[in-house]
Formats: sequence, C-alpha cells, structure tokens
Amino acid sequence: MKTIADLKDVGFDIHAVNHAMAVLTKDFPDPLGELCSVLLDIRIPDVELAKSGGGESPVTQRLRRELTELNWPKRRIVIRKTVDNVERHSITHEIDHMRVTEKGVVALEIEWNNKDPFFDRDLDNFQRLHSEGAISVGVIVTRGSSLQENLVQIISACAMRHKIAEFGDLEMHYDWVPTPRQRNNMREKKGDFGQEWAKQFVQDKFGQSTTHWKKLQDRIKRGVGNPCPLLLVGIPDTVIYQGK
Repeated sequence: MKTIADLKDVGFDIHAVNHAMAVLTKDFPDPLGELCSVLLDIRIPDVELAKSGGGESPVTQRLRRELTELNWPKRRIVIRKTVDNVERHSITHEIDHMRVTEKGVVALEIEWNNKDPFFDRDLDNFQRLHSEGAISVGVIVTRGSSLQENLVQIISACAMRHKIAEFGDLEMHYDWVPTPRQRNNMREKKGDFGQEWAKQFVQDKFGQSTTHWKKLQDRIKRGVGNPCPLLLVGIPDTVIYQGK
C-alpha cells in the first residue's frame, strides 16, 4: 500500500494539521492508501499546461475519474436545524469527493487552478461539517510549491521545443488567441518571443491570486478550518513530462 512517505519521496508538499495523520493512519488506512496511489500516478504533459482552455482542467478531470472509480464520489450534504419540528435553517455543502467508511468520512477538494478564495470556502466547509460530525478529516489537493515556482520555465521550454516565434504559432500549437492587452504587452517585450509569452501566460493563467501551495499555507497559518483535522497536498513539478 502506498503511503505519505512515498509522496514525499517524489516531491509532493505535505502538511497535516490537527492530528490529521494520526486519524488517517489509525482509522482510515485504506482510503489513505487509495489517495496516495492515485496521486502517485499523476502525469501531466507540459503542453497541457500551455493550452489556454476554459473550464475544468484535464488533470482535475483525470483525478476525479480515478477517485470516483475507487468509491470517492461527489456528495451533497444538507444540514437542517429544527425547533419543535419546525425547520429554522438549512445549509447545503457540496464536496468534490467523499470516502465513507464504518469509522467515518474523509472529504476531499481538488483546487488545481481556481481563484484563491476557494480555499476559504473549502476550509470553512470542512470546519462546519466536522463540527456537525459529518466528516472526520478534510483533504485539499492543489499545485505544489515547486510546480508553481517553475511554471514559467516549464512552459518556456515547451514553447522552445515547438519553435514558438509568433502569435500564429501559439494558436496552432496551444489554441491560445491573445487578447488586445496581451498582444500589446508582448509587443513591448524585447526578449525571446516564447519566453516572454510564457511569462505573460503564467501571470494570466496561474498567477499569485490562484489556488496554489503558498496561498493554502497562508490560510492554515491564520487558523482557517480549525479545529478540523486537515491533510494538505501539493502536486510537484516532478509529475510534468514533455508532451507532443
């Protein structure tokens, strides 16, 4: 069975708070092993990162399929408060994936590339659901520190391999059609076209205001989500490979 140590060995960022590892290893060894196996199988072609695309990313879609096949389905939990059989308040929580066992529930959210306030939503949901006894542990998977720090280099190398030298090359290889603002910014740059595009692209698509390891750690340092046991996982740059 795969373990957290296996994830650390290949560069994953791991941070457990509020005794999450003790809870997972003691009461949820099978779900933890399943999660580690799925994460260790992640492989992302660099061209996938370089494509503009909207909606849910291919890496998130693959993770969702694999987790769902292992009995980690999406769940909607409704909590209702009643007084003398009269409903006074209700709230609905949607969780990306939940693994239900006899010992309790592990809840998991994937935040590959959303706006960073989604971390607040996830952690607040985990805190509320834990306080109501609906979940035992919350897990968040996001881009790791090494991946975030090296995105420009990864996408620049991809552009160099594809000989990206003008806007037409970007549309042909990556389906990327620049906005007028992006065109103007690029025209002002004097460096290599592919490298300058990589900087512009990462700034716009994977910028500091999106979901990545540092932004998640900022919330944890402030105590967001406490006292729910939390396992935080950052996907490293070692999962990236050269695509066609």
